[in-house]
Amino acid sequence: MVQNGGGVLRKLAGWAVAVALVVVVVKYPSEAAGWVQTAASWLGFVIDGLVTFFRQVGN
Repeated sequence: MVQNGGGVLRKLAGWAVAVALVVVVVKYPSEAAGWVQTAASWLGFVIDGLVTFFRQVGN
């Protein structure tokens, strides 16, 4: 039979990560915003690189 979701430990780990993120955002809002901005910028570079790669492959 297929289980719905993960085990208890996996769910606890997910909740622990979520609580830790909320604590970081509440205690250090400007640093958290900087981290998100940096991550978004990095993601943009990755997407640009992938687009460039696929354009070159298509030529």
